[in-house]
Amino acid sequence: MNEFTFLNLSYIFNHKINWNFSEYGKLWTYNLTYFDYLHQDDMTEEEGLRLIYDFIEQSAFIKDGLEPFPISLRGMNWIKFLSIYQITDQQIGNALYAQYGILMDNLEYHLLGNHLLENSFSLLFGAYYFQDEKFYAKAKEILEEELDEQILDDGAHFELSPMYHQIMLYRVLDCINLIQNNSWKKKELLALLVHKAEIMLGWLNTITYRNGSIPLLNDSANHIAPTTKELNDYASSLNIKTNKLELSNSGYRKIENNNYEMIVDVGNIGPDYIPGHAHSDTFNFELYIEGEPFIVDTGLSTYETNTRRILERSTASHNTVQVEGEEQSEVWGAFRVASRAKVIDLVEKNDSISAFHDGYKKKLGVMHQREFIFEDNSIKLIDTIHSKNRYDAVARLHFYPGVHVEKKDDHIVCNGIPIISSSNKFDILEYLYAPEFNKTIPAQMLEIKFNDKLEVEIQI
Repeated sequence: MNEFTFLNLSYIFNHKINWNFSEYGKLWTYNLTYFDYLHQDDMTEEEGLRLIYDFIEQSAFIKDGLEPFPISLRGMNWIKFLSIYQITDQQIGNALYAQYGILMDNLEYHLLGNHLLENSFSLLFGAYYFQDEKFYAKAKEILEEELDEQILDDGAHFELSPMYHQIMLYRVLDCINLIQNNSWKKKELLALLVHKAEIMLGWLNTITYRNGSIPLLNDSANHIAPTTKELNDYASSLNIKTNKLELSNSGYRKIENNNYEMIVDVGNIGPDYIPGHAHSDTFNFELYIEGEPFIVDTGLSTYETNTRRILERSTASHNTVQVEGEEQSEVWGAFRVASRAKVIDLVEKNDSISAFHDGYKKKLGVMHQREFIFEDNSIKLIDTIHSKNRYDAVARLHFYPGVHVEKKDDHIVCNGIPIISSSNKFDILEYLYAPEFNKTIPAQMLEIKFNDKLEVEIQI
C-alpha cells in the first residue's frame, strides 16, 4: 500500500504515487521525495526498489523532488540503501548520476546554511559511490569552507536551532562512517570531520536536558532529527569522543543544579545573512524543574507562509518582553527577518547574567535590559525599560501543557510553585504549544503588564 506519513499528516495513493502531491504543503512533498523511509525497520529490498523504480519512471514529470535540496537527501538515502543490499543496477545508477549532475549545476549558494552543507555531504556520498573526482573536489571545497563557517567556536551550528544542529551532526557522522569504511582518497577529510563532530557532540550534550529532550528554540520540533542519545550511540560506534566546550558565541547559556535546568538566550538571533530559521526571541528562556518541563518555548508546527508561522516566530510567542506591541526583530514571511535585535553589554557572573538589546531602539528609542539571578531554590528575572518616555510593556511566560496556573492572594501559583511579581497587572491566558509539526496542545501562559521595571521571582 502506498501510504506515507510525514509531519503528522498521512496520505494513501490508491494507484500510482504522485511525487508532486502538494495538498499538505511543500515540506511534506519534500519528505515524500527524500526517501528516508528506505531505512525503516519494516522496509524490504523489494519494496525499496519498487519505490525507487517508480520515482525514476516518473522523473520527467517531477518538480519539487528535483530541486537541489531533496536531490541531496535522496542521493544519500539511495546510496545507503544500494550499499546495504549490495545492489548494482544500471538504471538506478544512471538516474542517480543524472541527479547529481543537476545538483552540481544548482548548488544552493543563494540559500547557504544547512542547505549548502546538505549539498556537500551528498556530493561526498556521490563522489565515493561513483569515484567521481569532480563531485569530490566540489564536496571537499564546500565542506572545508562551510564547516569552519557554520560550526561556531563552542560547537553550535550557527543557525542556532538545536534540531538542525542534530541533523547536521548526523550528516557529519555519516560522512565519517563513509570515509572510515572506504580507502578511496586516503581519508583526507577525516580529521576535519572528526574535530567538528567532537565539538558538535559536546555542545549538543550540554544543551540537552537530563531527560534527553532538546530545547525547542528557533525552528526546532520533536521527531524530525535523531535524538541526542541516538547521536551519542552513533558517535560511540565510530569511536568519536565528546569535546565539551564552554558555551560562548552561540548565545545560549545553561544553568543547572539539583532542582532545575534553565537555558537562556543572550545572543543575537543568528548569522546576519541567513536568519531564515530564527525567531524574535532575544532573552527567551526555558526552565525544567526536577527533570520536567515547566516554562517552555512555544515550539514549531509549520513552515507554511501563514498566520500561524508568523505567530510562532513572533516576540509574543517567547518568554521575553514586548514593548508597545512591537517586534524585537521584524520576522516576516516564512523565513525572512528585516531589522534584528542586537545584544550588547553582556555581563556574566557566577550567579547572574545581564544584557541589553536594541530591538526597540529604532522605533521607540527604547533599550530593554534583562537580568537573570540564579539561586539554588529560586530564579529572579529583572526587566528594565530604558527610555525617556513611558511605554507599556508585557512580559510573557509560557507554561508546559498540564502546568496549572492560578491566582492565589497577591501572586501566581503554578503546580504548587509560587511566582512573585512586582506588578499585580497580570492575565492568565491560553496558548497553543507546538512540540511537533502539525501538532498543537492547549496550555496556559502568563502575561504581566508593566512600564519601567518588573521583577519576577520563581520560587522552586
